Amino acid sequence: MSSLTLRPTITPGAQRELKNHVTFSQSVSNALSMAGRGLIKVRRTPEQLFDVTLQPIIFTVMFTYIFGGAISGSVQNYLPLIIPGILVQTVITTSVVTGVQLREDMDKGVFDRFKSLPIARIAPLAGALLADTLRYAIATTITFITGFIMGYRPAGGIWGVLGAALLVIACSWAISWIWAFFGMIGRSASSVQGISMMILFPLTFLSNAFVPANTMPSWLEWFVNINPVSYLVTAVRDLTNNGAIGYDALWALVGAIAVVVVFAPLTVRAYMRKA
Repeated sequence: MSSLTLRPTITPGAQRELKNHVTFSQSVSNALSMAGRGLIKVRRTPEQLFDVTLQPIIFTVMFTYIFGGAISGSVQNYLPLIIPGILVQTVITTSVVTGVQLREDMDKGVFDRFKSLPIARIAPLAGALLADTLRYAIATTITFITGFIMGYRPAGGIWGVLGAALLVIACSWAISWIWAFFGMIGRSASSVQGISMMILFPLTFLSNAFVPANTMPSWLEWFVNINPVSYLVTAVRDLTNNGAIGYDALWALVGAIAVVVVFAPLTVRAYMRKA
């Protein structure tokens, strides 16, 4: 008499759930691995760093020598005003790359291949956001080095500079969640970049990053004073030039937290639908 071996039947949905059931520590490890993948991509295609290496130098030199004499009387007097502004403008603009690269990976089917791996489903997204913090750190470092070569000496000292750098990186990482969301819902990488720049350019240039707000028309000064970018620029100036932490830094951090609270769930939800 032959015996029959009964095996439990697992539906595809249950099998997918079992495969993706990982612990928190495994999720962190997977995210770090995905971040490492992003760094490897940068090493193999170093032209991806052109925006964070050349843009700070070009913008700093160009704006300083064009506007320095007209706005502050001399280049040296303009440096304490322009270096924090260039820093914020450059690093925030760099955060757009997060959404663009996510959209490119999805269009190329990279995320489809990740589905077959026994990793946390959120790891590719978390890894991409984590890897891009290196880009922000590079842009920040080069901006300060360029300013130092041109004669900028931050009166806030090393701790003021470090505090300003961490503040800019943290706020830019928070803003990258917005572009990551656009990367999830956008139809193409070019559309994601176009929409992001259309939003960022008015915010960065219609701020106090390059000229004092009180030199503008009253209606424009009103917008500049409520522009979130202006709060961040003022906070960075206070830290680098005075070594002080004021209300502007607090509002910048509150704004960054608010962005993450709103856009992180939206991005994760949109990502999970596709992953």
